[in-house]
Amino acid sequence: MAGVNKRKRGRKPKSDPPSTPDIPTSTSPHIDDVVFSVSNVELIDPPPSSTSHRSRRGRPRKTPLLPENSKLTYPKNGKTLKVTSPTRRLIDKPNGIASLISSDTTITNAAARVVPAMDAVVKVFCVHTEPNYSLPWQRKRQYSSSSSGFVIKGRRVLTNAHSVEHYTQVKLKKRGSDTKYVATVLAIGTECDIALLTVDDDEFWEGVSPVEFGDLPALQDAVTVVGYPIGGDTISVTSGVVSRIEILSYVHGSSELLGLQIDAAINSGNSGGPAFNDKGNCVGIAFQSLKHEDVENIGYVIPTPVITHFIKDYEKNGAYTGFPILGVEWQKMENPDLRLSMGMKPDQKGVRIRRIDPTAPESMMLMPSDVILSFDGVDIANDGTVPFRHGERIGFSYLVSQKYSGDSAAVKVLRRNSEILNFIIKLATQMRLIPAHNKGRPPSYYIIAGFVFTTVSVPYLRSEYGKDYEYEAPVKLLDKLLHEFRQSPDEQIVVVSQVLVADINIGYEEIVNTQVLAFNGERVKNLKSLASMVEKCNDEFLKFDLEYQQVVVLQTETAKSATSDILTTHCIPSAMSEDLRT
Repeated sequence: MAGVNKRKRGRKPKSDPPSTPDIPTSTSPHIDDVVFSVSNVELIDPPPSSTSHRSRRGRPRKTPLLPENSKLTYPKNGKTLKVTSPTRRLIDKPNGIASLISSDTTITNAAARVVPAMDAVVKVFCVHTEPNYSLPWQRKRQYSSSSSGFVIKGRRVLTNAHSVEHYTQVKLKKRGSDTKYVATVLAIGTECDIALLTVDDDEFWEGVSPVEFGDLPALQDAVTVVGYPIGGDTISVTSGVVSRIEILSYVHGSSELLGLQIDAAINSGNSGGPAFNDKGNCVGIAFQSLKHEDVENIGYVIPTPVITHFIKDYEKNGAYTGFPILGVEWQKMENPDLRLSMGMKPDQKGVRIRRIDPTAPESMMLMPSDVILSFDGVDIANDGTVPFRHGERIGFSYLVSQKYSGDSAAVKVLRRNSEILNFIIKLATQMRLIPAHNKGRPPSYYIIAGFVFTTVSVPYLRSEYGKDYEYEAPVKLLDKLLHEFRQSPDEQIVVVSQVLVADINIGYEEIVNTQVLAFNGERVKNLKSLASMVEKCNDEFLKFDLEYQQVVVLQTETAKSATSDILTTHCIPSAMSEDLRT
């Protein structure tokens, strides 16, 4: 076609390469010959070069070794890269950027991101032997598990409490090592799901730098979870951001404490591993995740305030004493008519006390229908929240959990006659009527004439009714679990767990998990008192008053003499647990 240049075949003609624009110095602060001394640094967004290079064919050229204390200077911005080892090599990239090959090299860069020191993360191997709560005179078959942990100051290691629950033996293995070191468990915090370990072998601590703790992160802060989850044997790293900060339900401890929600993957085996921020500091411990068909990547992390509380509690008392609580149940005061009826002024806010734990120190001062206006000088809103950080609010139980067992707190309340009262209350841990854990102790039991008496706890309900015990267990036991307080510090729920069939207990075989209310007219306070009353009984009959108006009557001499044969038949070593003999 006339006037149109036809395209020629062959190689495209060379053209001048486009120039690379300089990055304005205002995008990063100017640093004159300053060198950061960090062990693991990764350059992100490094300064571009003023020239471009074409890639060469053939074998890549060797990069010369730089002598010790030499510096590589970026020509455009004057930033320096200092070499601390004469054997470390720097590669000159095609775009003129120096790329680091060694973790021992120190770098100056305003946009450097610190990679966590993963050598402090260890793998935890534990052999568990759980008690058999349904057959309390024996234990279940032992099993093994693996989880994660990390080294902190003082030659100690942190992991999750559920990782070493009912432990028989705990071993630790460092990254890149083939040796397992026997560990000693120093403390187990059931409520906060944290355990503290140590290793006596000095070889374990060689070449390991402890993890440093950082501040509580903000929303959308980046986090990196490091551990040894399922799917492989080597260390694993997942990353995400902080999605939520609030009071969470700790599944293992059946408690509510401050927690972080993150979107990084937390799988089985990640438990006890650290969560690092972008500065390489630990901001939490991975401990649980939400598994549901409607959700994805919801993991939970124990934050540093809870970790610090656990460590200081152990250092202060030589053992874990727990997190105190305010022994009251309260009601929100969001309804204006409710506030008016309680005599509250328009500028007053707070929560109404519904019930008070009779065994708590607060029961001596506070009363039902008191309105708690403030705790330790912090005003409580009508929905039970207090200011947390800028733009955030949190449940006021967070203020209580920051205290230690035995500490005092100032509480301001409003009585129904519009009287404002100020109290100094000594805080303590709560003793539940049906405890969530036995804290490593074996279950108690007592056997007479084939009747197996034991105490009710959450592990016992789980053993009897499975993981869905909240739906399968008797309603009366669940009601006591959720709503009843202890009337005295040593009160327990005693039940007939089962009846070991024998001639003496004919007709009673179907009695299962039924509470014992009284023995020979005396109220049963706990299992130890029941065993003591039965052993000392000289009456003709043993009469047990059970729930649902059931009665069990046995002839005293016959019942006591038949017990020995029943124990022999069922291979039971003793008629009562060790703790009841003392």
